[in-house]
Amino acid sequence: MAAAGTAQWSSKFAFIMAAVGSSVGLGNLWRFSSEAGTNGGGAFIFIYLMAVFLVCVPVLMSEYLVGRTGNVANAVGSIADVAQKSGRSSAWKLASWAGMLAGFLIVTFYCVIAGWVVRYIFFFLTNGFAGMTPDQVATRFVDFISNPMAVLPSFLFFAAITTWLVSRGVNKGIEMAAKVLMPAFFVLLALLAIFALITNVGNGGTMQALKFLYVPDIGEMMTKNPSASGIANVGSVANAALGQAFFSVGVGSAIMITYGSYIPNGVSLPKSAAIVAFMDTLVALVAGLAIFPIVFGSGLSESAGPALLFITLPNAFEAMGGFGWILGAAFFFLAFFAAITSSVSLLEPSAAYVSERFKLTKSKAAWIVGAIMVLVGLISLFGVEAGGKTPALDAIDGFTGKILLPLAGFLIVLFVGWRMDSRLVYEQIKGEGEGLGKFIFFLTRWVAPIFVGAVMISQMISYVSGFLGS
Repeated sequence: MAAAGTAQWSSKFAFIMAAVGSSVGLGNLWRFSSEAGTNGGGAFIFIYLMAVFLVCVPVLMSEYLVGRTGNVANAVGSIADVAQKSGRSSAWKLASWAGMLAGFLIVTFYCVIAGWVVRYIFFFLTNGFAGMTPDQVATRFVDFISNPMAVLPSFLFFAAITTWLVSRGVNKGIEMAAKVLMPAFFVLLALLAIFALITNVGNGGTMQALKFLYVPDIGEMMTKNPSASGIANVGSVANAALGQAFFSVGVGSAIMITYGSYIPNGVSLPKSAAIVAFMDTLVALVAGLAIFPIVFGSGLSESAGPALLFITLPNAFEAMGGFGWILGAAFFFLAFFAAITSSVSLLEPSAAYVSERFKLTKSKAAWIVGAIMVLVGLISLFGVEAGGKTPALDAIDGFTGKILLPLAGFLIVLFVGWRMDSRLVYEQIKGEGEGLGKFIFFLTRWVAPIFVGAVMISQMISYVSGFLGS
């Protein structure tokens, strides 16, 4: 049963669009392409797909279970309520606290990156890269992000839209944005992918991209880092794939627990988890088809990392001449659509908690939390050093991605798999999709904890090593 007295999604379609919108974001366009490009392409994607369906789907269904079983609309209260119903300690709400904090910290720097995206839309609409050499495009990006006052207007613009949509509540804000933006996003992404594939057939970019993305090259994966052993390289790629799957699907950040509290009875949680994970993965794969044919067709590097979105692709669009600036603007509009649906979902858990905890209207809670988001976001905005280095943003990203998200995900699968009353679990998965639900619950108990735990330990070791090394 959905949380008593809370808003609910108006339809299954609305919920799926909102849930997919929360998963689909810059991580699918920027982070996925960056990770695939630097980790061997097809081999990375093969492990990524396994991680999504064997690990992320169980975590996703677990979060929906807790959200709909709980009697409140905020993630912290939901776990506490379910723990009480199961006769367990309320200390399990640490999972939601970790997730909610992660989501809030992520959205603070997410607004900064989205501010870059907003600005790039105008760069392309005004044909601002016309006649620039690759070095000049790179220099423009570095100079732009190194000037906080230049980024500030687009940062505030994006943060204000995010806060406004959350302030309007579930149906008039989050749901409205998802129902309008996500279909538009899917259509535009498909058109860009088709365009990229067709226009790069002659120069070999299409075939090279298809081979890179969909033909696993084990040899390349094992020699990814020449100074490391083959097994170490495989482990590194597997860890990157697991981490990207976790980040991309959006589990561990308390979003899906909060969204789960809005799910009405009659909506199958197992099928919803599978659909959301499938659509998120499909978007990531189609995004690869929209990006890599252009990259290979232009003779640019697929392993450019984070610079792929803001330097490599603008170079490719500029090299097209003619209508390249239109394609570039369309691509960054696409990124904007993806970013806004994700940022709204990242802010929602904190707004829901503040609203219930302090008995405030959703609108007041959203604007309070939004103001704090902007203040914290200024740390990442003004923390960019000369040369485009982003130590403040990277530090927050590392702490959330390598510590908080894996910790929250690990705790939630342990709680649902081993501590939540199994009668409550089966009450939520019975009916449509019951067989699928029992299979996912099996994965929740016996498979997901092992792999999520491995990701958590590996990421924590990586974080601590990097912190001590710095």
